[in-house]
Amino acid sequence: MPLTPGKQLGPYQITAALGAGGMGEVYRARDTRLDRTVAIKVLPGHLSASAQGRQRFEREARALSSFSHPHICTLYDVGHEDGFDFIVMEFLEGESLAARLEKGPLPIADVLRYAVQIADALDKAHRQGVIHRDLKPGNIVLTKSGAKLLDFGLAKAIANVVAAAVTETRSLGRREQAHTITSEGTIVGTFQYMAPEQLEGKPGRHMAFITEQAPQANIGMLDNIR
Repeated sequence: MPLTPGKQLGPYQITAALGAGGMGEVYRARDTRLDRTVAIKVLPGHLSASAQGRQRFEREARALSSFSHPHICTLYDVGHEDGFDFIVMEFLEGESLAARLEKGPLPIADVLRYAVQIADALDKAHRQGVIHRDLKPGNIVLTKSGAKLLDFGLAKAIANVVAAAVTETRSLGRREQAHTITSEGTIVGTFQYMAPEQLEGKPGRHMAFITEQAPQANIGMLDNIR
């Protein structure tokens, strides 16, 4: 059930709905302790009842908490109140890259600036051992300070991807599925912006493939921003 303005989640007071996606409903809220505006992502009820849904939500919180980067949305808090699981993030004033593209192509100078910022954010995530897996214009917000990468709900630890690849290689055809949230062979993400191995439902075969080819493929798909 959508939250209404005035609803209190701990110290956070909901002021308006911002949008909704597969992994959560996003609201604008006021932090009554620090008197600042924040964004709150609430896990929908049908996913709260799912162990997999809760795990993915917690994974996004863990991924965001490990980053400190000017072009990655900052995590402030996590909580559970009145049956709602939620994460609290910085409120980004601006518009998504997807919304901006609907108005027409970007100037080449902006294309280059945003591409460098997004690539730097992905590099930071990879160095922290996380791959995003759902890079697309809808998950990039353009602010006065530049591009911000958000929505790590489908993010996955690089160690888990490599372990899955090693397990598959050593099993010699006997699929030995590791304990991961996403089942082997499951395709996750947005297909228009997927790297080739995602479309095939396969893990990366080695570290270079994961850390270099996949983000290059993702950023290549964003080439229509020109």
